[in-house]
Amino acid sequence: MAHLRYNLITGEWVIIAEERARRPEDFRQRRPPREVPEHSPSCPFCPGQEARTPDATLVLPADGPWLVRAVPNLYPALRPDGHAARSGTGSRQTVEGTGEHEVIIEAREHNASLAILPVEQVALVLLAYRERTRRLYEDPRIEHVIVFSNHGPGAGTSLEHPHSQIVGTPVVPGQVRIRMEKALHFFGDSGRCLFCHCLEEELEEGSRVVASSPGFVAFVPYAALSPFHLWVFPRRHNAYFGDLDDVEIADLAEVLKRTLLLLRSGLDDPDFNLVIRSSAPNERSVRYLHWYLSIVPRMSQAAGFELGTGMFINTSLPEECAAFLRGVPSGGSRGASGTGSP
Repeated sequence: MAHLRYNLITGEWVIIAEERARRPEDFRQRRPPREVPEHSPSCPFCPGQEARTPDATLVLPADGPWLVRAVPNLYPALRPDGHAARSGTGSRQTVEGTGEHEVIIEAREHNASLAILPVEQVALVLLAYRERTRRLYEDPRIEHVIVFSNHGPGAGTSLEHPHSQIVGTPVVPGQVRIRMEKALHFFGDSGRCLFCHCLEEELEEGSRVVASSPGFVAFVPYAALSPFHLWVFPRRHNAYFGDLDDVEIADLAEVLKRTLLLLRSGLDDPDFNLVIRSSAPNERSVRYLHWYLSIVPRMSQAAGFELGTGMFINTSLPEECAAFLRGVPSGGSRGASGTGSP
């Protein structure tokens, strides 16, 4: 029989449809790997094509050939000019479309991905996330910064070359505010951080944990919104992603690469979205917020029920998804040589 689970962090009910539940292995993509070249002369992100992008805002390493580059988005959703002025009255509110929108090119190789890059390269990508997050928040017009990566066509990517994006917006998005309010209410009722509380419960039970390290834990949430939905939490209470030190960056790189490689190996490189959810630096010391990283494989699609109710139907059991990923042989993967979807 189906049952409902409540996600304390998102404030959403999830239907775990046990009658319709599929075995974890049934979510394998079972598609032939696409042959993607290591270099594409038509790709603006490949080495040798640097003149086709705006000037870099960050290059790593600072000396020698670049491994990671951050550049302004050529077609930004928000532009850095303007004052983020508000106007309108009543139900007609407007904010000037001022903000920042950058692309973080994750590797020189056109056919790479975070799952198969060396862990040192993944750490450089995370370092770029941290440095550009800090820099965007220096702009007083920016209220919220989001880092995200769309992997594969089903996740919304438009260029094959591995890249992430970072956007600074002049408002705090509603979804972010809801999570903040949920966390604040929980703290007011219990005196504890909601995220630390949930992490403690996941570690105590253990059935949904996928990977862990001294500083981070990757797990399928109790009320996962969709099949193989994953969260990566820092063990240290920390509200602001930009406050990670270099040791934590290296530790997170290990866990992130391992987790993404399990998805790639076990599910045949599914399309997914990766998002970093973090507070702003002026909230870094609050006791009720806790940054985390979310990975959402595109195994299902929102339809009328989800749009009409805000509730999700998950056709998998979170515990079985986690157990499946834990059982994926490490190191062996279809497409691990670098070919296949980026």
